[in-house]
Amino acid sequence: MLDAQAHGGVTTLTLARPERGNALAADLVEALIAEAGAASVDPTVHTLVLRAQGKHFCTGLDLSDLESSTDGELLHRLVRIETLLAMLWHAPIRTVALAQGRTWGAGADLFAVCEQRIAAADCTFRFPGAQFGIVLGTRRLAERLGADLARELTVGGGELDAAQALLHGLATPGAEDLSPPRVDRATAAALRSATRLDHRDADLAALVRSAAEPGLKQRIASYRVRLLAAQIGR
Repeated sequence: MLDAQAHGGVTTLTLARPERGNALAADLVEALIAEAGAASVDPTVHTLVLRAQGKHFCTGLDLSDLESSTDGELLHRLVRIETLLAMLWHAPIRTVALAQGRTWGAGADLFAVCEQRIAAADCTFRFPGAQFGIVLGTRRLAERLGADLARELTVGGGELDAAQALLHGLATPGAEDLSPPRVDRATAAALRSATRLDHRDADLAALVRSAAEPGLKQRIASYRVRLLAAQIGR
């Protein structure tokens, strides 16, 4: 599910559900929160790396148990994903995402919150949550890309390839930097805090307001039907 390795000040978390496209099941999200939280408070760690096994980095929210889930359970899962994303966005240490293949939905949000964002040539990025009424990660995406492009991708259901992601700033150029920082940990944390306005309460409120609308499960199910129909029609 999640492989955690630490060496030389670098903690690497590898999503290990390739048979499910590394989709974010509830237990995987909890494991990521626990491991990322531990790395953030470990004085020996200066860099947290997120990577994945298989063809795809992360295909989004795992919906394999959608039929047996309730609206309330789905809302809670989305809240925990937002908790993870906010934790990484405000992490006091360097965060690095190394993505390949489909990087969609919550997987694209996971990629976007990291400081360094390295996209393999076969990467594609989608942010489909708005298509089933969810506001998740939108403000952070706007900070990365600008408000107009963020709205185009979320409202219009657009897709970026690796070259476009690099052009628009979703991905960062070059290779990952895993070297120790040139400033002490406390200073690095203070600099990150100073350059990240804290909108955690507003981001969580926006998510909860959108997800709490009655019929969340049905909206997601309808989206899946539309997506399958579009794939069959190609």
